[in-house]
Amino acid sequence: MATPTREQCEHRVPAGEAAMGGTRWRWLVLSRRLSASALAGLIAFGPAPIVESTAPIPVGHGAGVLAEPVDTAGDTVRADQWQLQALNLAEAWNYSDGAGVTVAVIDSGVDAHHADLEGQVLPGLDLVDKKGDGESDPVGHGTSVSALIAGRSDDPQGVVGIAPKSKILPVRVLDEENRYDDALIVAKGLRWAVDHGAKVVNLSLGGSGSSSILSAAIDYAFAKDVVVIACTGNATGTATATTPRSGVWYPAREPGVIAVGGLDRDGEGLWSGSITGKETVVTAPANELVGARPGGYWKVQGTSFAAPMVAATAALIRSRWPDMPAGEVVNRIIKTAQDRGDPGRDPEFGFGLVDPVAALTADVSQVPGNPLDTTPPAGVARFGSAPVSGQAQSAPETSTQPNSTTASTVQNAGGWAAPAGPAQTGVPVARWVAILLFLLSAVAAAITIRRFAATTS
Repeated sequence: MATPTREQCEHRVPAGEAAMGGTRWRWLVLSRRLSASALAGLIAFGPAPIVESTAPIPVGHGAGVLAEPVDTAGDTVRADQWQLQALNLAEAWNYSDGAGVTVAVIDSGVDAHHADLEGQVLPGLDLVDKKGDGESDPVGHGTSVSALIAGRSDDPQGVVGIAPKSKILPVRVLDEENRYDDALIVAKGLRWAVDHGAKVVNLSLGGSGSSSILSAAIDYAFAKDVVVIACTGNATGTATATTPRSGVWYPAREPGVIAVGGLDRDGEGLWSGSITGKETVVTAPANELVGARPGGYWKVQGTSFAAPMVAATAALIRSRWPDMPAGEVVNRIIKTAQDRGDPGRDPEFGFGLVDPVAALTADVSQVPGNPLDTTPPAGVARFGSAPVSGQAQSAPETSTQPNSTTASTVQNAGGWAAPAGPAQTGVPVARWVAILLFLLSAVAAAITIRRFAATTS
């Protein structure tokens, strides 16, 4: 399309029109003003438009602080995995190890050839680099998440995952700056993962507001009997003028998604950076964690690394009971969680600390569907027939190149943390403003008509 000239932009009167007395030009101006009045009326009294946010999501604030090196020779990596004891995984592995379950990690890609992930990563998808396949990770975040889920358990070294025999399906949606500009890319990745065999999906990412496109993709996953887990978000380093440090991230807020908050190393208190809210479902270890990254290991913290522990627990359940519907998997996780904070579900801990052993052994009543999916959209089944297939975040940054001996303390401050605003009652302010604009436009149009009539009479 040709670039408009300055005259076109400023709506100057063509010379030919001026020579004809300007009558046609006056009618043109009049029609434009009347059209503006009509448009204002439609805005004032018509339905509010649905707008998809395309604002970039800033990430990585507070990252790159150097910590004590990880001594891989003495293999303190495994010793630093305090979540193994906190979640009693040695006992859980007597019942299930995740075999036969594919977990999609929608993130920054995955280093498929990391020592802890060799042979664990399936061919994936790269929605950032058309030449990629999701099996490389320029950021390192997706690799850390994946190793927490499916790190190999065939030797006593390195990071071992909670579901060490599960497989990772990598889907890259975050660029080299640890950002995604539009929820559409996440929605595409989610649908692709569901269509390529994922039974559990981990979304350690998030953003402000909501997305109807991503919401539809999540409902598609539910309809395909897939369990979806997302992090509640991290307060540290995420606040801006428009995004306060409160409110569970989206898509964790989406009904039906297991929203995971972060627990402190003492196993009792909430990690100080964990965003809280009524949508919180469960918590998992979130700080003083050691994570795999391309070339070695680093120290990480954030709800981004709590979420994969719950995703791995879902994989353990689905491995033990392959025919168990996704709704029952979700129910089993929330019914067996160890209560923390106020009795019952609360905004900080949700139902409590995830408990893999209880989730694999407790007698839990069956449910007809996902107990968290309280508001399914019209026409979309919760876990029934799938609709026709259609078309965050947290990522660590570091000031040093990945290597086998340096660990970075990573503030997982990816994405925007914004509250899901309170329900509006009465007539919104925007509607009153539109009505006022309509009235002003109508008055202006009436004055214009009178002047035009006086000029031509």
